[in-house]
Amino acid sequence: MGIFDRLSTLIRSNINDLISRAENPEKMLNQLIVDMRTQLAKAKQQVAAAIADEKRLAAQVDQERKAAEDWERRAVLAVQEGRDDLAKQALLRHNEHAQGALQLHDTWIKHREETERLKVSLRQLNDRIEDARRKKNILIARQKRAEAHKRIQETMSSIGDKSVFETFERMAEQIEHEERKLIAAAEVNEDLSGDTLLKQFQSIEVKADADQQLLELKRKMGLLPAASPAEAKQLGKGAKEAELIEDDDPEHQH
Repeated sequence: MGIFDRLSTLIRSNINDLISRAENPEKMLNQLIVDMRTQLAKAKQQVAAAIADEKRLAAQVDQERKAAEDWERRAVLAVQEGRDDLAKQALLRHNEHAQGALQLHDTWIKHREETERLKVSLRQLNDRIEDARRKKNILIARQKRAEAHKRIQETMSSIGDKSVFETFERMAEQIEHEERKLIAAAEVNEDLSGDTLLKQFQSIEVKADADQQLLELKRKMGLLPAASPAEAKQLGKGAKEAELIEDDDPEHQH
């Protein structure tokens, strides 16, 4: 089983565990992102180790090739010196290192291909985790809207009973009734308090004064004939009384 197969299995087991516990969705999504990032970090370490192995194999291939070249050069030197026996031994060593270089090269090629696949898988995993991180906020927002809608529906259901609204209307009517009673009591108290006879005459006098003032205004405007001597005398008497009252007023005394 490859490292990403193990990673995928671990993430699925974590998801199933969280779902089975029916935890808060927001908490669950956040935890999933944390788990994914933790496993991604571990995967990066393993890919880094694979890359290091691939580089080590490449270096070994180079070493074997260099060793093969060195022994071939020694074989040439032995031939030049007339030492065919040493030349043969050098060629044997050359062949060993050359064969080793070929074998290591094949191993390195396969390992490099696997390492490249791991890099691609790692990039894909990183992109998927980043995509999940971006979608997480959208999912959380949708989940909160769903919860809010559920609470509203529950609230509407709880107050859907007509008796609740009927009780409210009865209370409103009762309050209005109490207000009307208070207004009526105030009117009764005003009408029946003090000297009611005096209040009636005061009302008549106010009306008479207003009528007299209207007549005088019309006479000034020429809309009515001048007042008779008796009416003038009465008016003069009223004016004299007004002057006496005004003279008695402390505000008019100096």
